[in-house]
Amino acid sequence: MSLKKPTIVLFDMDGTTVRHLNPALLGVLERMDDGAHKIAAFFSRVAKRKINAPPLVGFQDGKRKKLLVHRAIHKIRRKEVDEIVEPCPGIYDILNLLKSNHIPIGLISNGLGKGYGHDILKTFDLEHYYDVTVFREDIRRSKPYPDPILQAIEQLPRKPDANDVIWYFGDRRKDVLAALAARDYLPCPILPFAYNLNAAMSILEHNIGVDHIIMAWPDLHVRLEQMFK
Repeated sequence: MSLKKPTIVLFDMDGTTVRHLNPALLGVLERMDDGAHKIAAFFSRVAKRKINAPPLVGFQDGKRKKLLVHRAIHKIRRKEVDEIVEPCPGIYDILNLLKSNHIPIGLISNGLGKGYGHDILKTFDLEHYYDVTVFREDIRRSKPYPDPILQAIEQLPRKPDANDVIWYFGDRRKDVLAALAARDYLPCPILPFAYNLNAAMSILEHNIGVDHIIMAWPDLHVRLEQMFK
């Protein structure tokens, strides 16, 4: 089945836009994030709150979570971001191609923006590519909830309609699940794409199709060039 050309593209950050120089560290951080979600899900069940309740987009009551674990991780960090991560090979070519075709671009991350995400964007000159960024402190519930995706779409320069097609790239299972969960709240299709093996397993589990698995950005660049012609 041929893919529909994107009119909006969203990216995860760690493992998708940038990669860790120490993959083991990224694995630890991802497991901690997954564990935090499981704990939150457990207490939601105990409190008889539905996990599939409507998204909690934004901070309507002005109360932000303290995110103590996330902040502690970055406080003990002794290295600059360019000693921790580097841009994924080929990502600049993808971003330039999308920009040249006037495609709105968003960045979504379960990591903190302050002291980490924003530093990455500035250090690697990525800021000007993104029309919107959503980090952990900007949202109440992180991926695999759909809230970060919906928050990003809400903040885009224009609201999507039925004619739009949203592509979302992530490297983890929770990225795929978040995109699938967002479908119920959007007026247009959102297509999850796996960048790397962890997300690829989820793509296969949900019978989404192997054309939604991207192992290297240069491969996608060729496909996008053909679409935009």
